[in-house]
Amino acid sequence: MNAVQLPRSIVDELIRLVQASPQEEICGLMSRDRHGFWKCYPVPNRAADRKHCFTLDAKTQIDAMRTMRHHGEELAAIYHSHPNSPPFPSPADIAQHEYPGVLYLIISLSARGKPTLRGFHIHEQTVEEIAIDPEEAASR
Repeated sequence: MNAVQLPRSIVDELIRLVQASPQEEICGLMSRDRHGFWKCYPVPNRAADRKHCFTLDAKTQIDAMRTMRHHGEELAAIYHSHPNSPPFPSPADIAQHEYPGVLYLIISLSARGKPTLRGFHIHEQTVEEIAIDPEEAASR
């Protein structure tokens, strides 16, 4: 299992987003630049059943990708939450994953409201867990 260092500020932001919508799956994108993970881009969830699945809003996703390119960033991760289940990719998550080189982050509040963040690489039907190491970000 490989490890990925995420700035503590990004981990804290993800937890705040999940806690603000504990009954629905939140989702979004995360960018990186040449220094590492950089910014979260929350994207509205347009799924019909937002308690059990997510669908990134297409316009917001395109706008976020355009902003990343404009700022010299690239897509580093796709994140979403599991309000009532463990932070492991569901069969739907695996089937719908379209960016095999991108980190897949899942945040869950299912363990008595305590947030749990796990990372994965998904390629075809193979899921590999990636350890997440929250680090204090060095000044840029």
